[in-house]
Formats: sequence, C-alpha cells, structure tokens
Amino acid sequence: MKVNDAELVISAVSKKQYPADYLPEIALAGRSNVGKSSFINKMIQRKSLARTSSKPGKTQTLNFYKINEKFYFVDVPGYGYAKVSKKERKKWGDMMEEYFAERDNLRATALIIDIRHKPTEDDIMMYDYLKYFELPVLIIATKLDKIPKGKRDKHVKIVRETLEIEDEDVVIPFSSETGEGKDKAWKAMLAHLN
Repeated sequence: MKVNDAELVISAVSKKQYPADYLPEIALAGRSNVGKSSFINKMIQRKSLARTSSKPGKTQTLNFYKINEKFYFVDVPGYGYAKVSKKERKKWGDMMEEYFAERDNLRATALIIDIRHKPTEDDIMMYDYLKYFELPVLIIATKLDKIPKGKRDKHVKIVRETLEIEDEDVVIPFSSETGEGKDKAWKAMLAHLN
C-alpha cells in the first residue's frame, strides 16, 4: 500500500478525546522498547512521524495517526516497563481497557513482539487480553533482520506455541531495517479495514 498522507491527529487519554470521524482503526500494542514507532515509520515510509526513543515507556497516551484520510493506527502505551509507578501503570491500564473494551471503530490489533526472544509473560497476558475482547490479532514479530534465515521458522514456531495463537490470527515476521514483511503486514491489516 502506498501512503501519501500520514499525520498524528491527537494524543488522547480518554474517549472524550478520540477522533469522532468514525474511520476504522488498527491498534498497535507491545512491550516498551519493542519497536512500535519504528514499525509505524517503516509502514508509512517516514523517518520520524512516530518518535522513537531510547527511553522505554515514553508513549503515555493513545496516539491516533490518520493514514491516507482512510483509517488510523492507534499506538497504545507500551507495557512491561518497570520504571513506571504503580499509580501510573493503573492509569494506563484503565485508559487501555476503556479503549479496547468500548471502541467500536477498532478492527484489529497488531501485537508487536521481538522475534529474537520467546514472548514474555506480559506478551502472553496482552494476547489473552485482546482475545478476551474477541479482537482479531496480527502478531508482528520485529527485528527479523537480526536472525539467520535458517532459524526463522524455529523462532516463529516458538512465538506461535508460547502465545498459543488461535488459528485465525497470523504471525508476520518483520524488519524495520529492511522492510521485509511490510507487504504481508499491509495485506493482513487491509483485510480487517475493508
């Protein structure tokens, strides 16, 4: 897919602030520092629409990126980052629950994980949480370029088995460096947007 237009419309903390134009949305979830911003930037072919940071836990709001005036990527706060207070984590949890439980425009969630490592307890909890809300999930397994080609299938199998992925959900190996997996990711997302 060719992206001609992409902009950050709003950083929201409650549903009162969500965009009201009823465009479909794909949420992007993942551990802090897993590469969500790099994923967004690679998908839309921009260097820095989504700001990347060396400090995990920077995204503290729901960031609505409008793509081609047709749909939104919604970047949600990263999870599993220890240096955030319990009070702050509770606030994020409430904000995310309100979004995932109540947002009618939400069509699917891209759960972004690091293919080099077995999914964490937090990744498993997030996958289960999304399935609790009966949301379609696309597993985007980033940092593919860091794994030898001969070991990729093994890593994908570990991801599938650890998360106990349901048949309708897909795992897409992806590299923000090389763009490998980008077309597959677009195809999977667009299937949920139509």
